[in-house]
Amino acid sequence: MSELSVAIVDYGMGNLRSVAKAVEHVAPKAKVWVTADPSEVVRAGRVIVPGQGAMPDCMRELKARGLDQAVKQAAAEKPFLGICIGLQMLFEHSEEGDVAGLGLFPGRVRRFPAEALHDAAGAPLKVPHMGWNEVRQSKPHPLWQGIADGTRFYFVHSYYVEPAVPELVAAATHYGIVFSSACARANIFAVQFHPEKSAAAGLKLLENFMSWHP
Repeated sequence: MSELSVAIVDYGMGNLRSVAKAVEHVAPKAKVWVTADPSEVVRAGRVIVPGQGAMPDCMRELKARGLDQAVKQAAAEKPFLGICIGLQMLFEHSEEGDVAGLGLFPGRVRRFPAEALHDAAGAPLKVPHMGWNEVRQSKPHPLWQGIADGTRFYFVHSYYVEPAVPELVAAATHYGIVFSSACARANIFAVQFHPEKSAAAGLKLLENFMSWHP
């Protein structure tokens, strides 16, 4: 299958049509399809795994549809973009529901410690972390091309990833604590924020993904 084909993995969770429309906008010549068919995920040139909701539900549905192995294979072989839960599921374990992830990245997913979250004035911060926030790039990466350090992206989440090795961290964000908001290794790039909801900067990141040759 051509590299200009991208499968957006449908396991019953996530803003799939918004992601598909955003990709179609930045790569009008690409074949873009939303699919729950593991064979289509395997044969696509690129793969995007979005996701919203609770980690236990996401992992259960991924396995029930036979998509877990297809996602692992895609993450080993081709340009791969994870979004929100699509980032969290790459790790070994999540505190949300005490559930195992795919184990592709060492580390865990933790809940924001609400009692410890305060803004600069000392006021408590709400969980979930919802809204626009700065993303500080930790290292150069092709997907950051044309995106200024400190650009604001849109977040909606109550849990964050805690990589076991610092080399995985591609960006960090401050919300009461500093957390990893993007992780990258080889052909995998995954973000906690939602590029499909992040206006021009989000579209630029998706455009970079569609032209990325890791």
